[in-house]
Amino acid sequence: MTTKLDKQTSDKVSFITFIIPEFAAAYKMNVQDAFFYLKKYGGIDYLNECWWALHTDNPFWAVRDMYKVCRSNGGLR
Repeated sequence: MTTKLDKQTSDKVSFITFIIPEFAAAYKMNVQDAFFYLKKYGGIDYLNECWWALHTDNPFWAVRDMYKVCRSNGGLR
């Protein structure tokens, strides 16, 4: 059985799969390490809650905001 995602869910998944590699590149990490870092320090939760606003901005600012969230939750990068 094939399930089709609604447009909002599809857009959210597309943005998250785009922005995690951008974060990884900005902080010289591989994508898997970036994902686990974001998960550990609240970046993924932030993306899930705020993706709609983040996707309308320049990726530079979205990555910077994710960094700030992780830093405030104990991330050291």
